[in-house]
Amino acid sequence: MPVSPNELHIGSKAHPFSLPATDGNVYSLRDFDEKDVLCIIFSCNHCPYVKAVEERINSIAGKYSDSSFVLICINSNDDSVYPEDSFEEMKKRSTEKGFVFPYLRDESQNTAKAYDAICTPDIFLYDKERVLKYRGRIDDNWKDESAVKSKDLERAIELLLAGKEIDFEMVPSMGCSIKWRT
Repeated sequence: MPVSPNELHIGSKAHPFSLPATDGNVYSLRDFDEKDVLCIIFSCNHCPYVKAVEERINSIAGKYSDSSFVLICINSNDDSVYPEDSFEEMKKRSTEKGFVFPYLRDESQNTAKAYDAICTPDIFLYDKERVLKYRGRIDDNWKDESAVKSKDLERAIELLLAGKEIDFEMVPSMGCSIKWRT
């Protein structure tokens, strides 16, 4: 489902977190302080929208790995209802897909709530001061990468790495709703 413009919260600060990752480490927001640009994507294993773009996400993480950019994904879904989103399944998917980014588990869902995350994928791009500068889609065709004409997330990353402001309209991300615990 698309994110409405009043939920974008551009200008808000990143929220602290400390979450375990599939690589065996625990990451906090401070672990990425040396990077000028931080991309946080709320993601999961089962969502068809995520499955359609996960190779693009991995490619973006790799493409900018030699710059002052870092991308992380966080899975906050209720794995009692969606077992495919369990931490063990995340570890398997990360290995199978060769993820080059930290894939974190938000078991409590507190991080997703703090960020007002809505869907998977839900993309948050922060500058050096960890001020939200972009919240939108990866590109203009989640279904068919070969039909992409506008790589919105990459454009936003390049602008921030160059010390510039986002100068184009942010189109909300589209995806499955986060699966909240009841």
